[in-house]
Amino acid sequence: MAENGVKLEGVVFEAAGGASGAGSAGWGAGGARADARQRTVSAELQEDDLAFDRSLRPKRLGDYLGQTKIKESLAILIEAAQERGETVDHILFSGPPGLGKTTLAQVVANELGANIRTTSGPAIERTGDLAAILTNLEEGDVLFIDEIHRLNRMVEEVLYPALEDFALDIVVGKGPAARSIRLDLPHFTLIGATTRTGLLTGPLRDRFGIAFRLQYYTPDELANIVCRSASILGVEVCQDGALEIARRSRGTPRLANRLLKRVRDWAQVRGDGVIDEDVAAQALSFFEVDALGLDAVDNRLLEILAVQFSGRPVGLTTLASALSEDTDTVEDVYEPYLMQQGLMIRTPKGRQATERTYEHLGLTPPKGFGA
Repeated sequence: MAENGVKLEGVVFEAAGGASGAGSAGWGAGGARADARQRTVSAELQEDDLAFDRSLRPKRLGDYLGQTKIKESLAILIEAAQERGETVDHILFSGPPGLGKTTLAQVVANELGANIRTTSGPAIERTGDLAAILTNLEEGDVLFIDEIHRLNRMVEEVLYPALEDFALDIVVGKGPAARSIRLDLPHFTLIGATTRTGLLTGPLRDRFGIAFRLQYYTPDELANIVCRSASILGVEVCQDGALEIARRSRGTPRLANRLLKRVRDWAQVRGDGVIDEDVAAQALSFFEVDALGLDAVDNRLLEILAVQFSGRPVGLTTLASALSEDTDTVEDVYEPYLMQQGLMIRTPKGRQATERTYEHLGLTPPKGFGA
């Protein structure tokens, strides 16, 4: 597209549902974190989730289960904006992966009756990429940027006037011949999603008129999601079976749907296709997902703390070596959920097992433990 003598570079938008690069944030470290991401209990988006997730995603607020307060707030904001004939303020969704930030963005666009353009922070490498995206928007469109905290700082600077004044400032030429051109943009709504709110710069965070943090789901909410997904997939699931899957899903809808897929396969091959509590428990045990949603690596880590080191504090490097993982993987992938469940604590001397760790493993704490 050329306008006012400025040639804008084209951008290939990722498929709706998030860019493939968005889910791989920070997965390096010799490939260890990339492998950890493929765990059954990982909340990160996996390759085989893409088509499966997309078929199960709700299209309207009424179909979206959970996050009740956020849904009610969005419904009011959308209705008010539509009555005034205005666009909705820019929205920021934050929270752990797998809770439905991308889905909510698509739901908002559907409720507005607007087109949605989807990309991710790492995919917008140059200011020309952002310029191409913004100048191809139409009035009332929704622009969704996943992992927005990973935007290039130069790109972010160009985004500020677009969000505030719906204008794009472009510098053409170099040196003394350089000149600035301002292009007017159609009014649009930016929806940003981030798993790391603390990495957002203050100026960018302040330009969002609305900010919501998504919370983990309760087992009952997840059970309803499992039942809804099962009905779409044509799978017969009992309420107690759905609840058993929900209890092992770490409060995350993406993981609940993935476990439903695993249980469906197991029930089809080893059972009669009907998922009840016993079938769900047997299937998930077969796939090494226990009653707390822990997998084999999680339990191995707990055994190292409780048995190999007898409940004494263990340094991160020592723990990572004993687990044959790198320190970043242990700290970012395994620890958070174990700490949320009270199965591990951090002390000034290192990582340490808790009484609940021994209860979970069926072991007796050593003498003097916790004294």
